[in-house]
Amino acid sequence: MDAAPTPLSLDQLRGNLAAFVTNPYPIYSELREQSPTFMEFVPAGVVPGLDEPLAAWGFMRHADVYAALRDHETFTSARNPLVEKGFFPQLVLIMDDPPRHTRFRRLVNKAFTLRRVESLEPWIARIANELLDDIGSGETDIVQTYTTPLPVKVITRLLGIPGEDYVTFKRWSDTFISSLISISLEERMQNTMEMVEYFGKMAAARRAQGAEDLITALVEAEIDGESLQDWEILGFCILLLIAGNETTTNLVGNALSILVERPDLWRRMREDRSLVEPVIEETLRYESPVQQLLRMTTREVTVSGITIPANELVAIFFGAANRDPKEFPNPDEFRLDRDLRNPVSFGVGIHYCLGAPLARAEAKITLNAFLDRFPRLEYGAAPGVRQSQSPVVYGFEKLPLRLHTGGR
Repeated sequence: MDAAPTPLSLDQLRGNLAAFVTNPYPIYSELREQSPTFMEFVPAGVVPGLDEPLAAWGFMRHADVYAALRDHETFTSARNPLVEKGFFPQLVLIMDDPPRHTRFRRLVNKAFTLRRVESLEPWIARIANELLDDIGSGETDIVQTYTTPLPVKVITRLLGIPGEDYVTFKRWSDTFISSLISISLEERMQNTMEMVEYFGKMAAARRAQGAEDLITALVEAEIDGESLQDWEILGFCILLLIAGNETTTNLVGNALSILVERPDLWRRMREDRSLVEPVIEETLRYESPVQQLLRMTTREVTVSGITIPANELVAIFFGAANRDPKEFPNPDEFRLDRDLRNPVSFGVGIHYCLGAPLARAEAKITLNAFLDRFPRLEYGAAPGVRQSQSPVVYGFEKLPLRLHTGGR
């Protein structure tokens, strides 16, 4: 039997976790032709109870990523060593496979249909404009004043919970997706318990008196004649809160930053709003809000000539796949004339992002609202700060912008 390969460490990647998270694209480019790459996913000793490095096979080629996402039988979402070791709670849907995933997906699909999202658009536009009224003009950290509160207010409305506590919801979300290296296990558990307690109370309230919201739908739902268990309802709520705000916050922030660097494109968009949707789609490819997710092999499988044993952790790098030059020529250029039939920004196959229509709608409403008000955008006095806590997402922690209301 061949000896197990030695995982590539962060030092061998010529950097550290924070550097990799804030700008992963040079490493993607360096490693793509070696992909699948056996790499150190979590170093030993940084987390209590993790005495050996947690290694994973990194998929960075578009063809490999696309194929793995479509093959849920070989690359399962239902097993995750980080969940099994107690570092993260089990989440429904994202950590499920058929037939269970199919039943759960059916429960919530109707809440995120294109028709349902379109019915929400006037309300989303009103919230967007209220936030911009509060901002006015001049310099603002757009993450704090806009890209964080908007998606949290939207998803909390769908769930039927007060949106005013969005700062707390954002803290829970940031803590949940942060890397095991960047936050203590105690802090992670404390925030998780707060979320569980909060949503447990909301579910109990809906059992006593229902409402027109997702939590009521979950409480009243039955699968094969059985009601959902409490942990399943809580898992749904946590997933929807986190996925519902992180993706959109990062998508909108990334789009605005890209457009600040392209004032000619901003001027063109003000004259021709048909460019808004192509800009959103290219942003999703160019700076993918979700960079990676984990899978586990259920059998031995050969990928790009490399044999991966069963029961191995696999890191699916969406961001690397979306910059693969074999699929997207000159991938480091932001262009609106691309064939974007096969980006993996929202996943592929049965786990395609449930909230993709909602994220796109919020981004479209946002760009149109900004274009209506601001002839010109500039970076603020301080530089933007990329989030460095989680390798899962790509976005900004701070993004100071100067919003100009006068002139062309």
